[in-house]
Amino acid sequence: METADIFLSLLFGCIGFAYFMYGRRRKNIVTRYCGIAMILYPYLASSAWEMLAVGVGLMVVPRFVEL
Repeated sequence: METADIFLSLLFGCIGFAYFMYGRRRKNIVTRYCGIAMILYPYLASSAWEMLAVGVGLMVVPRFVEL
């Protein structure tokens, strides 16, 4: 595992935890599930670019999707 992978995993894991807590507090299901996905997806990503693209995509989803 490279340094960039570890750094991005930590970064998106922390952001995902914040999204999860915010979604739980506001009872927003989209933000909550995006937070869970951001915590878990670094285990499945194979490269830093893939991790960055998926992370940014998951960060943007709650902005445009409301349930």
